[in-house]
Amino acid sequence: MAGILDGKGIAAKIKEELKTEIQQWKESNIQPCLAVILTGDDPASVYYAKAKQKVCENLGMEYRFINLPGDTGEEEILRKIGELNGDTTVHGIMVELPLPKHINSKKVAASILPEKDVDGVHPVNRGAILSGDEGLFPATPQSCIELLLRSGVQIEGKHVVIVGRGETVGKPLVFMILKYNATVSICHSKTPDLSAFTRQADILIVAAGRPKLVKADMVKPGTIVVDAGINETEQGMCGDVDFEEVQEIARLISPVPGGVGSLTTTLLLKNVLKGLAIQQKLSK
Repeated sequence: MAGILDGKGIAAKIKEELKTEIQQWKESNIQPCLAVILTGDDPASVYYAKAKQKVCENLGMEYRFINLPGDTGEEEILRKIGELNGDTTVHGIMVELPLPKHINSKKVAASILPEKDVDGVHPVNRGAILSGDEGLFPATPQSCIELLLRSGVQIEGKHVVIVGRGETVGKPLVFMILKYNATVSICHSKTPDLSAFTRQADILIVAAGRPKLVKADMVKPGTIVVDAGINETEQGMCGDVDFEEVQEIARLISPVPGGVGSLTTTLLLKNVLKGLAIQQKLSK
């Protein structure tokens, strides 16, 4: 039976670290602040926005919520982002997705200052992932790595197989985990014989968006399995890994919920503080 990669427990430790860092900024007369823009009233987006507010309040970080009507034009959103870019009391900006169809998401993402782009979606931050430069990186890939490191898992020299090449998790994760000297294979929907790859993994990270895609016969005994998927099914919430099956043969496995997802908001707020530090350097 596999041990559990405890995302909730690790998130609690990081929150304590963030509380200390936020207090240090306050003692320097700087109040760390995250601004979140939501266009429309998508229920999931509203839920996530409120969840961020709660965590911010618990940590002592200021939270500004800008809720725009669903029919707001693209230019108005860009104008609002421009205001926040120029506001030195705002240190992180996040735009909740999905945006209404009449708005160009890439244009909006590119309009946020890179040092305030806590979602890590600006082209400059994407480039920093590849080049190894300082930048703000997406929270979910960071969560996968943090979950491993803080659980005492050695990444260097291990064969990491990533299932899923999405813009949010899989694609940036390839280059982020390469920094830890892993050997990386990336699989996707066009990969023939997926099992042939997954069975080679020392560390298997799944972010495919398909409920219970990975079964026990696709994993070699002793593998460390990180499930970055989250799916709503008739039976309830589940990941991309068949947890009940795979936990019988894996060495460590992350549950859904309680694994990767438990860390993402916390690491998003860590990005606010990282961005604040970068902004302070740039202002000198």
